Amino acid sequence: MGRSFEVRKASMAKTQGAKIKVYSKYGKEIYVCAKNGGSDPDSNLSLRRLIEKAKKDQVPGHVIDKALDKANGGGGENYEVARYEGFGPGNCSVIVDCLTDNNNRTYMDVRQCFVKNDAKIGSPGAVSHMFEHQAVFQFAGDDEEGVLEALVMADVDVTDIEAEDGVITVFAPHTEFFKVKNALSDHLGDTPLDLEEITFVPQTNTEVSGEDVERFEKFLDMLNDCDDVQNVYHNAELV
Repeated sequence: MGRSFEVRKASMAKTQGAKIKVYSKYGKEIYVCAKNGGSDPDSNLSLRRLIEKAKKDQVPGHVIDKALDKANGGGGENYEVARYEGFGPGNCSVIVDCLTDNNNRTYMDVRQCFVKNDAKIGSPGAVSHMFEHQAVFQFAGDDEEGVLEALVMADVDVTDIEAEDGVITVFAPHTEFFKVKNALSDHLGDTPLDLEEITFVPQTNTEVSGEDVERFEKFLDMLNDCDDVQNVYHNAELV
């Protein structure tokens, strides 16, 4: 199958400021998800997935509870989803997902990140067609055929499975997230899932080298420092 997939693992927050940024990001996303789809994780599957992901990233329970209480209150901010696409340093493809209460402010903040790093923000749809919106799971193992058989028996739609260096990665349509998770949990038993997320997977990678590597890293840092930015997806392969 052979397609490489660089897993983005969240590193431990080394400063209090970094932790606050992570807590704020999850708090905002949980609030919006609960306000739009209901605050009961049993009926709002997107909220359940988000809360599980927050707990895995060591977000304290009081941060989650505060966001849910705020959503139940009926007031608070009105956030909108905003997505920006473009070409980063080295001509790699970039998707930036935001939650904002001021579209003009957020657009200008994101645009500055592009402009200051020899990158170009594009129009909606400029690069998203080069990505697949998928559920991705990763865990220790080497029995690729056994995992595939278990998923097929559970009537799960799977896009791809890769096994490399003792690690198995399963790709599936994002709508199949919980079906895949439940099937894998039944099959794996005590083996934990090291990665379980819905993300944009690039169809091809773009090599970024030389001075563009430093520009690209600065570009990502600037985007991640923007309060409204929730996630950044790209197809850059640093060499």
